[in-house]
Amino acid sequence: MSTMKKLRFSTPAILLGFLLTAGASFAGTVKLGAHGGLSIPNIRGNDTNIFSRGFTSRRGPFFGLAADIGLSTRFSLATEFNYSSQGGLRKGLQPITMELPPGLPLPPGTLLFADFRNETILDYLEVPILARLSFGGKVRYFVNAGPYFGLLIRARAVTAGESALYLDEGGTQPVIVPPSPDPLVVDLGADTDVIESLNRTNVGLAGGGGVIYPLGAVELILEARFQLGLTTIQKDIETSGKTQTGAIVISLEFMFPLGKHR
Repeated sequence: MSTMKKLRFSTPAILLGFLLTAGASFAGTVKLGAHGGLSIPNIRGNDTNIFSRGFTSRRGPFFGLAADIGLSTRFSLATEFNYSSQGGLRKGLQPITMELPPGLPLPPGTLLFADFRNETILDYLEVPILARLSFGGKVRYFVNAGPYFGLLIRARAVTAGESALYLDEGGTQPVIVPPSPDPLVVDLGADTDVIESLNRTNVGLAGGGGVIYPLGAVELILEARFQLGLTTIQKDIETSGKTQTGAIVISLEFMFPLGKHR
């Protein structure tokens, strides 16, 4: 691994250590917790590329650990270590990128289309660093925002459905294999590892808000958050398009105070 890659992968840990060290110079409460919930991601960006356009939201898991360092009665710095499911869902007529039956009477490299379900599942380990401003009395409300850093650990294209094959995106020119007069129908079910075609790191912005409800010494936190990836996920943007991740995340968190720090 090159020095540049080592530096890139260690950046979240360096920033986390810096925040924890800086926070120790302030008087406030240190809290640790765990959270889990639902990620509603989508693939955003290039609507002109035939391979990357037409995606809608899918659903996936979101969970992780959190630390919150109080800097004042209303302001704190929070950092997390999360498993976050990203990606998108595409249905209908779309180009085929999977292996097709041999022997089709077509020139090599012919682009074909079919009507099927295509779910792109991108699983990241993410480290957000968020500034949090809270207000209210016993029940408090908050807003937060900050950057996050992600490492792609798994990427799959899960396809399903049976369809005729077409030579055009409009589905007006079906592929027919003589002597049969009927269009060729194929099973498009597959689970394909696509991680080698994608960039492994992701940088983005996160922000949202929620409510903090005290349960004795423990805090119950309900949060809604948006995530906007700023890194292009494809390696080959000329062929595969230029898109970024994005998600709405809804989570429930339990925070436990460790005590005051100075």
